[in-house]
Order: sequence, then C-alpha cells, then structure tokens
Amino acid sequence: MLSIGEFSKICEVSTKTLRYYEEIGLIRPDEINPETGYRYYSIGQLQKMLFINRLKSYHFSLEEIRAILEWEEDQSEEKLCSALHRKRREIEERLHTLEYTLNQMRNDILNLEKGIPMMSYLDKIEVQLVETQPMNILYMRQMLSRDDYAAGYGKYFGRLYEKIAAEKLTLLGTPMTIYHSSEYNPAGNDTEFAIPIKEPVKGTRDLPGGLCAKSVLKGSYPELTSVYAKLRGWVENEGYALVKSPYEVYVTDPNQSAGPEEMVTEVYFPVKKK
Repeated sequence: MLSIGEFSKICEVSTKTLRYYEEIGLIRPDEINPETGYRYYSIGQLQKMLFINRLKSYHFSLEEIRAILEWEEDQSEEKLCSALHRKRREIEERLHTLEYTLNQMRNDILNLEKGIPMMSYLDKIEVQLVETQPMNILYMRQMLSRDDYAAGYGKYFGRLYEKIAAEKLTLLGTPMTIYHSSEYNPAGNDTEFAIPIKEPVKGTRDLPGGLCAKSVLKGSYPELTSVYAKLRGWVENEGYALVKSPYEVYVTDPNQSAGPEEMVTEVYFPVKKK
C-alpha cells in the first residue's frame, strides 16, 4: 500500500487534489485508517491515476472522465475510442482558431509598426443595400448560450438536413441563422436555425423578403462582431432603421473549409428608410 503522500509524489498530483477526487468519486483510497484517517492507495491504483492524468492532458473535464471510468468493461474500448476522436476534433478546432488569432496578431503588429491604426480594418468592410426575395424555410428555434453555439450549429442543422433527406425535400439555399434576441445574454439567446426549401411542409414558415443592408465576411466567425458593428453604424449613418431580426447565411460549410480564412458568411440587416 502507498500513503497518500507517496501516491501523490509518484503521480504528480497534490494530496489536496486527491482528496477532491475522492470527494467527487473519481478515485478513492483503497484503505482509510479509522483511527488516524490516513489514506492508503494500492499499487494497482497507480494505473488508474495515470489514466485519469492522461485524459486530463487531453482536456477531458472531470465529469467526462468520471463517466468514462463508469463505462462497462465490454463496451469501454469502443466508447473510449469514440470519445478520443471527438475530443481530438475539438482540439483541432481550437488549434485552427489559435492559428487564425496568431495570424491576426502578426498583421496588427505589422500595421502598428507601419503607423496604421489597429482598427483600420473596419474601413475595409463593405456594405451594400440589396432587395431580398421571400423564402420558405425549414426551421428550428432554440435558446442557446454562447457555449452551446458550436455544438448547436451541428446538432440543429443536422436535424434539419435529416428531415430534408427523409422527406425528400428540395433544397433552395444554404443554411442560415436568425437572431431574435433584442440584446446579448450569455445565459441564452433566441436563435433560429433554418434552411430554405421548396415545399411548404410542417416545420416551415415564410421568411419575408425586402430591403436589407448586407455585408460579406471572408474569415473566422469571431470576426462577425466587427461586421455587425459596421452594419449597425452604416444603417444609422445612412438614415435607415432596423425592421426585423438580423440573420446570417453560411455560403461555405465550415466542416468542408480548409481553414477559417476560407469561410464565407453573408450578414443581412432588414431595414427601412426613416
């Protein structure tokens, strides 16, 4: 048996963390002296602790790790492989985002060294006034927090595409998201996922056409806030007023784009002249 101190030293996990893991049921000592309260771990538990450390290094949450440890032995390898694939995709997405951010920083540094203001890129965002046509859209509407967005996009668009395939409906355009909340709320925002189709079936509605201020983003989704700011300023400066919820049309599929710089997103602000 190993004392909690020895176990801590071998696995490079503090005794405070080990006590917390015991508290949440992640790994418990094999033996606790009832008189002294001293905790002892078996040699066999070293492998379990190293497995937990390995999963932590892969950015699994403690809740995810606990679920993995509770899987039935006959299914654990298959489930673990699936979980690792999913986590790898998440990390790859973060890496793409970080690479994009680093490239932005390099450009900002170069511009500043040349005496060009860092926010001058806003001047390059073009806005045009367009007349959109009415659309029949298949939709799902949900309250989503910021953390839910990434998973939500794949989940809800996936369901819409499944319905289109199952009922052999006719696609008329690319996916779009309509934002109905009047203000941003980190806890949840009224978000509508939609795909234009031909047939007016259950689960569809009309999206009216009309006058819109439009801008196109070629780049990563975090840059959309800049596009929204530019559009809002243009609407005000040109004497227009917003009349309906803004929406985004995803011209490219992010799952098929080679990198964030290849993503193309159209942003529409329905407006009318004041």
